[in-house]
Amino acid sequence: MIEEKINIRIDKEGNWFYGDAEMFRKDIVSLLAEHIKRDDHGRYFIDFQGEQAYIEVEDTPYVVTSIERIVDDGKEAILLIMSHGSKDKLDPTTLLMNDDNVLYCTVKDGLPARFRRQSYYQLAKFIEMGEDGRYFLNLNNKKYYIKCNKGRCE
Repeated sequence: MIEEKINIRIDKEGNWFYGDAEMFRKDIVSLLAEHIKRDDHGRYFIDFQGEQAYIEVEDTPYVVTSIERIVDDGKEAILLIMSHGSKDKLDPTTLLMNDDNVLYCTVKDGLPARFRRQSYYQLAKFIEMGEDGRYFLNLNNKKYYIKCNKGRCE
């Protein structure tokens, strides 16, 4: 059974708080971030060493602070650097632009990540517009179209 709440909050910029105090120990934040899960109702919780407790998440549990374009096994890839310090390869099929022009993707077992403005601009260097007006990321000569809440990115 999951405890109701442990007073941990993640703001939309990826900053962690315990009560009103920002959690500044990156090693602890990183450890906790690696154990975030989501229940069947969409609520986030930390599952660590047999203990589980809900946390408050303002937007997404993960926030992309920067990206790197890399070559992995001879193929181009985008490496996402998260606010808590971990790295994850981008699955370009999960890119989504919301109605407020905020870019998201899916990471770590299907959990959402929000791009900060800086990381969005870094990725935008590699985004192209097709003849049909849709935007895509071109990796390894394959076009990965960015999904939009409205159906069409503007």
